[in-house]
Amino acid sequence: MLESPEYADFWVFGYGSLMWNPGFAHERAEPARLIGAHRSLCVFSWVHRGTPERPGLVLGLDRGGSCRGLAFRVRGENREEVLAYLRAREQVTMVYAEKWRPILLEGGERDTALTFLVDRTHEQYAGVLDPVRQLEIVRRARGKSGPNRDYVTSTVEHLRDSGMRDSHLFWLAAELGRQEA
Repeated sequence: MLESPEYADFWVFGYGSLMWNPGFAHERAEPARLIGAHRSLCVFSWVHRGTPERPGLVLGLDRGGSCRGLAFRVRGENREEVLAYLRAREQVTMVYAEKWRPILLEGGERDTALTFLVDRTHEQYAGVLDPVRQLEIVRRARGKSGPNRDYVTSTVEHLRDSGMRDSHLFWLAAELGRQEA
């Protein structure tokens, strides 16, 4: 298993809201690709973008494929603070498994990054839902961090601004925009 030395600088891989709202101290952010997992709207949100009674949907890194995102370089001296922040933010219900995975930075450099992979055995794992069902869920859900639709549209805006494509999320955001008009 790949691990980051205790006090060395390290990377955190962001593929959803971390890209547009990292919330932690970092030196720089670089486009990167994670191999072996893909971005998927596969997690029922019971806190940030929904409730247990009316869950929302948020992104997870699900197995297979690859994912373009941003890698954030964190100084080793900020390690404990950043890890505590990320665990409090990402692990509210323990739906993700914290793993160190290889990444390929835009310049071709290979390194290792902290990632949060979806736990397929967790009760919040939504799996692969029909796109129309996803649209229905996202349209009506709201959690402590706001409407689910804002999460999707903010992610899509950042992907587009960064030159990254995700055809399913782009479709979903377009449909949300049509329904809002």
